[in-house]
Amino acid sequence: MDKLTISNLSLFYGQSQALHDISLAIPGRQIMAFIGPSGCGKSTLLKSLNRMNDLVPGCRITGSICLEDQDISQGPDVNLLRRRVGMVFQKPNPFPMSIYDNIAYGPRTHGIRGKARLDDIVERSLRDAAIWDEVKDRLNKSALGLSGGQQQRLCIARALAVEPDILLMDESTSALDPISTSKIEDLAMELKNRYTVIMVTHNMQQAVRVSDKTAFFLLGELVEFGDTERVFSHPQEKRTEDYITGRFG
Repeated sequence: MDKLTISNLSLFYGQSQALHDISLAIPGRQIMAFIGPSGCGKSTLLKSLNRMNDLVPGCRITGSICLEDQDISQGPDVNLLRRRVGMVFQKPNPFPMSIYDNIAYGPRTHGIRGKARLDDIVERSLRDAAIWDEVKDRLNKSALGLSGGQQQRLCIARALAVEPDILLMDESTSALDPISTSKIEDLAMELKNRYTVIMVTHNMQQAVRVSDKTAFFLLGELVEFGDTERVFSHPQEKRTEDYITGRFG
C-alpha cells in the first residue's frame, strides 16, 4: 500500500514556481531516492512532506499530499505531522545538550516523563540507529563531542525516538567521510523494514546501492519514476539517460 500520495503538487515562492504539477505515489517500507541536479526541486519537495516550507515567507502550495488518507499539505497540526514524518538534515545538528537529552527531547515534548520509559526509548532509538554500543557509557556527555558520523546517527536516533511512520533524509551523508556514509547507508537499509525512508541524494551510486525506487527531477518537474534498477539501466526518458550518464548536471 502507498504510504504517501502526492497529487498535482505545485509550489511557489512569491511569483516564482519551484515545483510543477508533481504526482507521485510513495510505497511504504521501501527506500525512495530523489535524484537530480542542484536546484531541481528535490529538497523542496522533501521539505513539503513535513511542511518545513511553511517557514519560508511567501511560500504557497496547490495540490495535495496525503499520508495514508489524510491531506497533510494544509490542515493538521504541524507538530503532530512532524512526529509522524521525521527529518534528518544534510549537516548533523545535535542539540547542545547530553546524548541522552537529545533523544529524550521529542518524547518529553509529547508528554512522556517517566524515567524508566525514557530510558527504554533512549536505548531503543540509539540501538535502532546503530550507535548504542559507541555511546552507552557516555549518555550524560555532550552530543557535540561526537564525531560527524556519530552525530548524524544520533540525529537519526532522535528522529526515531518519537516513532515516526516516515523518515526523510536530506542529503544526510553528503558532509560525511566514506566509512560514516557506508554505516548510514547500511542503517537506512535496516530501517526500511519498519519505516518508509525517502532520501534526497546527489550521489547516484548511493541511490543505486540503497534505494528501491528512484524519482528523477529536473527544473522543478518529475521527469521519471520507477524501480531504481530500471531507471538506471533502462531509463525511458532521454533527459534521465543524459543525467545518469553524466552528460549534464
